[in-house]
Amino acid sequence: MSIKKIIPFLLITFTFIIPQTNENLCRYVDPFIGTGGHGHTYPGATVPFGMVQLSPDAKTSGWDWCSGYHYSDSTISGFSHTHLSGTGAADYGDILFMPFTGEINKDSNYEYRSAFSHKNESASPGYYSVFLDNFKTKAEFTVTERTGLHKYTFPSSTDQHVLIDLIHGISDKCIGTELNIIDDYTVEGFRRSRGWAKDHTVYFYAVFSKPISSHIKYFNGCKLILSFDSKNETLIVKVGISHTSIEGARGNLQKELSGWDFALVKKNAETAWNKYLNIIQVEGGTDKQKRIFYASLYHTMVVPNVLNDADGSYIGMDRKIHKTTGEDMYTVFSLWDTFRAANPLYSIILPDKYKAFVSSLIQKSKEAGTLPVWELASNETWCMIGSPAIPVIADAVMKGFLAQKEIKDAWESVKKTVMEDTRGMNYYKEYGFIPADKDDESVSQTLEYSYADWCASLIAKQAGDTSSYISLLQRAQYYKNVYDSSTKFFRARSNGNWKSPFDPFSVSGDYTEANAWQYAFFVPQDIKGLANLFGGKKELADRLDSLFNAATVLNGLDQPDITGLIGQYVHGNEPSHHIAYLYNYCGQQWKTAEKVSYILDKFYDDQPDGLIGNEDCGQMSAWYVLSAMGFYPVVPGSNEYAFGSPIFNKVTINYGNRKKFTIDADNVNSKNFYIKSAMLNNKPYNKSFIAHSTITNNGELKLTMSDSPNKEWGTGANNIPVTEINIKNIIPVPVINSSGKSFSDSMLVEIIPTLESTVYFTLDGSTPDKTSSVYSNPFYIKNNTTVKALSCKEGYYDSKPAVAEYYKTIGGKKVTYLTKYSDLYTAGGDNALIDGIRGPASHHTGAWQGFSYNDLDVVVDLGSIQNIHELSIGFLQNVTAWIFFPDQVEYFSSPDGVTFVSLGIVENKISHENREVLIQDFTKQVENVSTRYIRIKAKNIGLLPAWHVSAGEKAWIFADEINVLSHP
Repeated sequence: MSIKKIIPFLLITFTFIIPQTNENLCRYVDPFIGTGGHGHTYPGATVPFGMVQLSPDAKTSGWDWCSGYHYSDSTISGFSHTHLSGTGAADYGDILFMPFTGEINKDSNYEYRSAFSHKNESASPGYYSVFLDNFKTKAEFTVTERTGLHKYTFPSSTDQHVLIDLIHGISDKCIGTELNIIDDYTVEGFRRSRGWAKDHTVYFYAVFSKPISSHIKYFNGCKLILSFDSKNETLIVKVGISHTSIEGARGNLQKELSGWDFALVKKNAETAWNKYLNIIQVEGGTDKQKRIFYASLYHTMVVPNVLNDADGSYIGMDRKIHKTTGEDMYTVFSLWDTFRAANPLYSIILPDKYKAFVSSLIQKSKEAGTLPVWELASNETWCMIGSPAIPVIADAVMKGFLAQKEIKDAWESVKKTVMEDTRGMNYYKEYGFIPADKDDESVSQTLEYSYADWCASLIAKQAGDTSSYISLLQRAQYYKNVYDSSTKFFRARSNGNWKSPFDPFSVSGDYTEANAWQYAFFVPQDIKGLANLFGGKKELADRLDSLFNAATVLNGLDQPDITGLIGQYVHGNEPSHHIAYLYNYCGQQWKTAEKVSYILDKFYDDQPDGLIGNEDCGQMSAWYVLSAMGFYPVVPGSNEYAFGSPIFNKVTINYGNRKKFTIDADNVNSKNFYIKSAMLNNKPYNKSFIAHSTITNNGELKLTMSDSPNKEWGTGANNIPVTEINIKNIIPVPVINSSGKSFSDSMLVEIIPTLESTVYFTLDGSTPDKTSSVYSNPFYIKNNTTVKALSCKEGYYDSKPAVAEYYKTIGGKKVTYLTKYSDLYTAGGDNALIDGIRGPASHHTGAWQGFSYNDLDVVVDLGSIQNIHELSIGFLQNVTAWIFFPDQVEYFSSPDGVTFVSLGIVENKISHENREVLIQDFTKQVENVSTRYIRIKAKNIGLLPAWHVSAGEKAWIFADEINVLSHP
């Protein structure tokens, strides 16, 4: 596709030219920032958006080793050519090389790990080096876009070897390799793996600067040790890689790296980085702030990665080889993270790349059927929630990046995605929200789908599909269906009711890496509507104050992503990233300035642990880059940026063709972080937001900063940013309130209307309409019943029907708990284990009772003496979620509930290392047992085992459904 598009209402020419003053900004970039703490970045060599990330690997497992390296490391096992930057899951680490000296030691499992010291390690954009203590060898690396260049300086007069290890990978499984020595200088092959990316192959073609003197293959040809003459201390290796073929790897090497001049390639890599870094030039501030800023800008440009070979060939989502027709194809799209700030940043500073990223997403949808969620090496990982590609595309459409034909093409992809029935979307469309008893992370999913629907409506309107535009705006209001006005939180709903108990500080399976506080403000598409839920703009501001001033405590699940807290604001994870800027929408921009200034200062540093959370493919750093310049894209798709608090005296965004936009912050420093007044192109500017079209054209914004707030600036009509849905409102789905899902005699049911509406209901499972019974008072049910209810009000769209199913239990059984279940996983209460409702394979649906660390120990009262012949209880295993089958289950009987006799033990026969989600009944056959009371003890493994990524944390037991079979 051409990068020059003529649109009826706009002419955009995407041109990239090196700024007139090309500073050496690489001097400010320290690639070690983010390699400590939970940053999950790598320090190795890469060029902007390059295919190759040539970096050291220390460990292949452990959450803080998702990139293969952590600054706490003291040994290195080798240097592989692919790495992920800042992700919360691990993969890649393909094609590992390791230089070593001395004897070939079979006892080492052909792994040649070496100690190293950070004193003898260095990194800069496009370059990495380290001294390997065990082998007295210096290893240096630089890169081109699709090739890596190795330089090994061995000690004199020693045996020189290089290990090529194709088994090695980061938390994946090698499922196929090939290693061939082509001649005395050349080796080629491939590694195929299954991990986070389900089917991923990297091909390589390597050429050595001196001949191979001998070689040995091990592990069925998966590892190769090459030996070289020791006369010359230096060995240089050129390695081309490809995702398509060995021929592609060879072609990439021939195209990009024909010579052997290491210093020249290193210089070219640095030049490439300086070209990109100079797009934004800053003046003033401290050297530390510049180091953080340019390291952040650097991290936004190491992903996504070019996928196609130099000849345009690439592997598609359909596993077929395709060819590009102009723009490059890219991979590694962490969209749930990056749609918020990283992609909007690209739209400002790298319009050509941004257009290519969007085109890549649309092409991937043609190959896969729907838009990507979290795409990795042309694999859909299905990681994270919502439809996060849609905000990226909507932002591009509304900013004029796509011509009309391309908009229609994009709309076809978006339309297929919003109409799919997978990943909870079927429940979302049917109920108007995702019930917690139907799918995981139901509240977060509902909120994120609602925003994606608003974004999709923008595209539908531009494509001329008015019907879809209106229906999607209705769906964009579904966030109202999970808002509980009594608590002022978005809450999970289950079986028509609010899920209980409710603790807004509790991290649970109802939210994505968050609790109710962090998701209380995710309605970017309708911030005016969100304010109305709270009572108005002032009440929204008060609610924001409550978030930042709340106790810094977290209950429930241990979630390592939740870091960087201010009250209940969490900067270490993405759902909070827009929140500090919401004060602008309340007419209190000065509070945004306070919060943003604090976050910039406290949650970023120029040390290895300088990121407060996972880098997440550029999102954490993009927040810093944008905020340090003074603005942030609260609502991608709106074409507006809310003002925060800049930290530099002057920022220049260079667009080429002598176009630039400057931001002057007069008198700014650590105390003067409030905006007192503003001038835009020499005219007073009182808005607390700025348009995308203003920033991307020639212009100058002058901000006068102060140490005290000007509470009048950015207030008043037209000066406050607004997002709202301008069609008829929906009525939220009514609440069907009861004491549980099962009952033994009768149950009282109450239907709670919304917005003083009329409620119509049925008790036979049929869908109610305006001819159905009108609800007036609570009622009792005495048999299995399905209640359905909808709210109607003139001038509003009717609600979706609420649905509640109730079951009458048989017999007089009762459960007494000797160890109490977790408040996070109650499954409905004390009768959950005998209510006849078996939990599904998902642990977040609320149908399983959870026991953390403790054994399960319960007594079942059968109500009378019975002759039993079989006992069983069901358990769930999902080791990724820390849920394990018990080691054993022991059954006891007692006629009086006081003295118990063991009936035997059922041992677990399924490995705890089995990564599948499994359900197993622990069943015990007995003979001639006459009893009234049954005691069941299930032994928890206690702490997670050493092999687990979270070793040492508390393990869970998840139980559901005790069955006791008796003779007539």
